Amino acid sequence: MVLSVKTVFYFFCKFVFMYLIFMDNAPTTRSLDYDYVTVGSVFKLLNKAHGVRLHSHEVKYGSGSGQQSVTGMQKKEDGNSYWQVKSPTDEVLKRGEPIKCGQKVRLTHVNTMSNLHSHHFRAPLSSSALEVSCFGTDGEGDHLDDWIVECSGSVWLRDQYVAFRHVETELYLTCSDQTFGHPIPGQHEIVSSNGLDNKGLWKTMEGVFIKPVDAGSA
Repeated sequence: MVLSVKTVFYFFCKFVFMYLIFMDNAPTTRSLDYDYVTVGSVFKLLNKAHGVRLHSHEVKYGSGSGQQSVTGMQKKEDGNSYWQVKSPTDEVLKRGEPIKCGQKVRLTHVNTMSNLHSHHFRAPLSSSALEVSCFGTDGEGDHLDDWIVECSGSVWLRDQYVAFRHVETELYLTCSDQTFGHPIPGQHEIVSSNGLDNKGLWKTMEGVFIKPVDAGSA
């Protein structure tokens, strides 16, 4: 039996997800000989203003696009807060390659294999912002899944707060002050917003960081 690339990728992500669930109660700090984020790495993202982790699940929005909702989760151990950083829709990045500041990427939700996404639907709670959702199947969506990593310096560092600017709308991934009620009580609304402050800054936390590509190898 020959497995397709998509099938192999799916099982790889599931393996990583189960490993991360197992490791969630372990110490979160590891000493690595590199301090930047690489293509293919899987991690949680912490919001600077509210201290929540970027989160998704199979709960759909009751308005707007009706797509899979994206929220901010206080509980750090929740397994639905893992994301994998991948190539954008129009470019192929090498696995293990350091991600440069200004690079376009996609963020795939590991458990549901759909991509962080935005569009021109109004946000569910904040009337002045746009909705952020998860979209696609098996990691494949469309160009509205592309985000630009904005950071200082040349590459995205793991202990550095960065911003994600949506390529299509040019708005920033932001954790609003609003929280949801039933069925996801207390979880923060995540939106695309015009302004950039601490609500739009994110830092990698728990995760598995792919070993960098050896620059001297073929």
